[in-house]
Amino acid sequence: MKPVLYATAGAALSVLAFPPFRPGLLILPGVTLFLVALRACRTRLQGFWTGGVYGLLFFGGLMWWLGELDLLALILVPVQAVFFALYGWWLAGRGKAEPVRWYLSAVGGWALMEVIRYRFPVGGQEWGAAGYALSDNLYVRLLASVVGTSGLTVLVVLLAAMAALGVTRHWDSRIRWAGVAPVLVMAAAVPSVMTQYDAAPFPIAIVQGSTPCPFEDCPPNERLRTFEQHLALTETIAAGSVELVVWPESSTGSTNADPMLNDEIREAITEQAQRIGAAILIGGDRIVSDDEFINANVFFDAGGDVVGEYRKQHAVPFGEYVPARPVFEWIPALDQVPRDMIPGDGPVVFGMGVIQLGSVISWEGGFSRYALQHRRAGANVLAVTTNKASYGPDAPTSDQFVGMTRMRAVELGIPVIHAAVTGKSTVIDYQGSFDSTTETGESVIVYGDAGLSTSTIYSTIGDALMYLAAMVGVYSVWRLRTLVGSDGDPHEED
Repeated sequence: MKPVLYATAGAALSVLAFPPFRPGLLILPGVTLFLVALRACRTRLQGFWTGGVYGLLFFGGLMWWLGELDLLALILVPVQAVFFALYGWWLAGRGKAEPVRWYLSAVGGWALMEVIRYRFPVGGQEWGAAGYALSDNLYVRLLASVVGTSGLTVLVVLLAAMAALGVTRHWDSRIRWAGVAPVLVMAAAVPSVMTQYDAAPFPIAIVQGSTPCPFEDCPPNERLRTFEQHLALTETIAAGSVELVVWPESSTGSTNADPMLNDEIREAITEQAQRIGAAILIGGDRIVSDDEFINANVFFDAGGDVVGEYRKQHAVPFGEYVPARPVFEWIPALDQVPRDMIPGDGPVVFGMGVIQLGSVISWEGGFSRYALQHRRAGANVLAVTTNKASYGPDAPTSDQFVGMTRMRAVELGIPVIHAAVTGKSTVIDYQGSFDSTTETGESVIVYGDAGLSTSTIYSTIGDALMYLAAMVGVYSVWRLRTLVGSDGDPHEED
């Protein structure tokens, strides 16, 4: 019973570390209590169930809003909980290992879990990673410029595992250096990325036009009316006042508002690009057939010509496609997802002189790998276009997502233009700071300046720390097995 109580308290604190609650540093005692719970487990099976309880409560409390997208999408909560159940099974079997080996197993096992969770199943997800809880703290999040958000997650578990050993009175002085040394090394590297802008900031405008019926379906012609609202706002931008205009995901598209298929729509956008003298990036979907569609950002240059488009690579499961559709096709709710998205095949960077613009779409902004692709392809500014209309005005989805995209800015040392059709929208600088965000559901233009900075260590090494920690975890388990017998269960050894 005691492990479950510890895990429940740990899950509650972990949820409170994220928006809409905060402060993010609560993630540290949250993870610590979870690890204390696993140290109290006497069998692997008990560890499995304890981990499952933590995972269900944490992801259920963090991502309850998935039910507003589609009740079937809530299946992602127990799927994520399985990872923590397996981690509990992994670590509970090492309760009597000497402290250093337990410590390495705890940190390395968590990193290994995240390596897998970020990619599987259905493309994986990073939502809920411990490092994202720290996005509000400037001095902590700057560490992401060295090791990424994944490295911050490793850092949280390093410190939590130290605390768990201290609480359970199994301290080993050697662990102090294993936990503190990486922190000191990363902190020493941060000043190298505290750079000034390489070029004068350039003015931009985010057009958050909202929809005719924010957070509700309002056919007919909802997408056309959404386009008209974005166009009307764009017409108020003064000529020559900005160099880039960004429209969010779902601001055009569908059957009657796609600029790539509708000459009238394209000409209206071209006219505004020429009038303002600015490039325009717009988001929209394009129906390809009865079964498939494309989700893309289309780029108009300042002369009004369509230069190209970026196609979204990572579809939202049960939102933009149905995994194993034949298995689930009998479920009535899936009528809301009649087509599957055709994924794009890589990054696209749009040249604007000194400015090299990359863009990702919605769900992709919550993954470090897609932004990193664009940075390595030459992007020095990143636009994240998204549509939060499915989740309701009071859901914490928008704040949680802004917290994730500000980590993209810090990781890569580039400004991020976060444009949401119903909000929240903002311009984030390369240190992850922003003045304010828009409110949800309002029609408004966000004006800001984006500056260009130098690259970061993370841009070069990527998620190396997470992979290194995962390898250490695997090695610690192999080494432990050679010491306690072929079954590898230290509970049977004294």
